[in-house]
Amino acid sequence: MTHSYVVDDLAEFVVVAGSTDVAEHILPTLKRNVLDSLACALGAIDGELIPGVRAHAEQFSSRPTSTFISGGRASVDQAAFFNSVLVRYSDLLDTYLTPGGLCHPADNFGAILAMAEHVDASGADFLLALAIAYEIQCRFSAQVPVMAHGLNHALQLAMSVAAGSAKLLGLDAARTADAIAASTVDNVSLAAVHTEPVSTWKGVSPANTAMRAVHTTLLAERGVTGPKTLFEGPYGLNQLFDQTIDFHTGKRSLHAVEQTYLKQYCSLIHGQAIIDATLAIRDEHNLSGADVARVTLEVFQGAYEFAGGGRYGDKDHPWTREQGDYNLKYLTAVALLDGQVGPDQTRTQRVRRTDVQDLLRRVDVVAAPDLTAEYPKRTAARVHVVLHDGREFHRAQADFEGSPTRPMSWDRVVDKFHWLGEPFADSGLREQIIAAVRHLDQIPTAELTGLLGAVSPRAQRARTRQRM
Repeated sequence: MTHSYVVDDLAEFVVVAGSTDVAEHILPTLKRNVLDSLACALGAIDGELIPGVRAHAEQFSSRPTSTFISGGRASVDQAAFFNSVLVRYSDLLDTYLTPGGLCHPADNFGAILAMAEHVDASGADFLLALAIAYEIQCRFSAQVPVMAHGLNHALQLAMSVAAGSAKLLGLDAARTADAIAASTVDNVSLAAVHTEPVSTWKGVSPANTAMRAVHTTLLAERGVTGPKTLFEGPYGLNQLFDQTIDFHTGKRSLHAVEQTYLKQYCSLIHGQAIIDATLAIRDEHNLSGADVARVTLEVFQGAYEFAGGGRYGDKDHPWTREQGDYNLKYLTAVALLDGQVGPDQTRTQRVRRTDVQDLLRRVDVVAAPDLTAEYPKRTAARVHVVLHDGREFHRAQADFEGSPTRPMSWDRVVDKFHWLGEPFADSGLREQIIAAVRHLDQIPTAELTGLLGAVSPRAQRARTRQRM
């Protein structure tokens, strides 16, 4: 008698999934997130770390079957790696929040796109595979408090990329289970990646996970097997997290994308409402950074722990771009000084300037129990600004544009794409990419990747400074 394991049920869920599981009203939201991921990727093309990452991917590439965003081709695993770094680098990608942490579903994008091109998939097949990856990653995240256990959310990314890749390769249930199990068991990642001093590995780690999952899935296609007892066996994930993990595979709908948050600012998700409120105070009262005597931020507990000076480390001395975008004190200070928090505000040279280093030391962050109680339904915050002349301004913000309570529209994501992509693609090319994404279910994936390969890594002009 053949025993059925959780990973077998999950694999069957992947194999059986079809386009009808992505409801008609969900498809536009999925395309919106595709365009958002591409906006993030284009915005990172001139990032400090990107030339080295590209050189590495080129050096270790073999048979070129997939396209680099910004031109050139590489093996599917290296294209998955490079394009995933681009999507993550500027910290503008989508987010799914849970009581015990979070995940970034867009971390799947670069790998699933590379695999779709590798197998010459249709755009519809790419979208289905991406929806499957989103669903598996978010269903796991919703019930398992990964980060509360000291682990990183790259764990569930390994299983979701493997699942989406297996779908595109057309693997049967047995080999899909092998791909998911082998990818996941070998990727127990530590939350230490987010602690101070935050390193450049934070932005590379998910891409490394995605690349390995692609590589492992291709090995499963050749007959390499994975541990069936990944979840319920001795030393499996159920034992690690002391709970039974259930993907509810009887529920076929692929709708997790509806619950994702999109970002307006280069910042971890915990900073979006704070930056929004800070900029509103700045604009309404025509303030400059020099006017500000001190700022107090009231946030939910997770935001304090992650980026306010709590368990993940002191936030008084950011010195690199990675430390800047994970620091509520820095983000608030640079918002007051520059009136924006985009790619320019998270460059290392900006982080180190005297004006922002001085102002951030006058920003205090405290956790508020009532705001903590509202999380993760809301990422609420209160911002209190006191000026040197004694005036005080206060703003409470329950959510922000981009949260599920105030979803970012397709047109606003188009604005984001133009804002971030303008230095690297002329208006004609940008419009072609937008049109390709809008009609992605009706065209080959290669039509989109061909356009992405025409994007230039050399900035044509200074990035527009206004907000999206």
